[in-house]
Amino acid sequence: MSALGAARSLLFTPAGSARKADKALAGEADLVVLDLEDAIPPGRKDEARRWLTGYLTGGPPRAPWVRINAPDTPWAAADLAAVTSLPVAGLVLPKASVAALNAITATIRSTTGLPVIALIETARGLREAYQVAGYDQVAALMLGGADLGAELNWTPRPDGLELLHARSSLVVDSAAAGIRPPFDVVRIDYRDAEGLTTEAAEARSLGFGGKACVHPDQVGPVNRVFSPSREELDAAREIVAAFEAAGGQGHGVAVAGGRMIDQPVAARARALLTSAGSTVECS
Repeated sequence: MSALGAARSLLFTPAGSARKADKALAGEADLVVLDLEDAIPPGRKDEARRWLTGYLTGGPPRAPWVRINAPDTPWAAADLAAVTSLPVAGLVLPKASVAALNAITATIRSTTGLPVIALIETARGLREAYQVAGYDQVAALMLGGADLGAELNWTPRPDGLELLHARSSLVVDSAAAGIRPPFDVVRIDYRDAEGLTTEAAEARSLGFGGKACVHPDQVGPVNRVFSPSREELDAAREIVAAFEAAGGQGHGVAVAGGRMIDQPVAARARALLTSAGSTVECS
């Protein structure tokens, strides 16, 4: 499985600080995004882009992703021209929509063919998420809660119920388009480890495959939540072994842990083991 396919944590850090970038890229985050968009005020966009060019030319610890500015801004064309000539792992596209993808895909196809994480953070983007996920360049979706919440006049709730429709939509759209599960929203209060763990667990239960982070302290809890536990792996091995044994005897269903096991349940167990790099030993 590719680095993106297995990624749980997506850590954003501002372009412009070698100290922060070095720390992020040397840390535990599965993917690191150097941010030219929200983290950089309008008056410093060009400066941040020049810094990014110098930093990446100097050979960072590993290839980062880069969030460019949205295609309808004055900085997008220069961002895209710079990034596609640099050693980056991929692009994060803010305000993703069909129009936004159309504005950048020709450039990507004609240069490096970089993969794109499409950030769904507008009402139009949410309605078009399935079409966005179907673009060849789009490898994953990510839900952006702040901008979308402002547009839709959400009131934040402790249980996160205001996000339920958007979250579920992105999970369905990603699966239907045949791409990896999406990344969940950033939790802005990076000091609240307990709240982060609860929020990440809720997102995982809905089908998300990872979560965005804005501080290195968030990476550990996110990685733990989106990694299968020992109990989950043991149960998955039991399910697969029982189903294969039943199949060998000509049966289409099996029993494991007091549960009836059929093909979809066994397939999900195999996927869990594959995602964890685990193997199943059957006698």
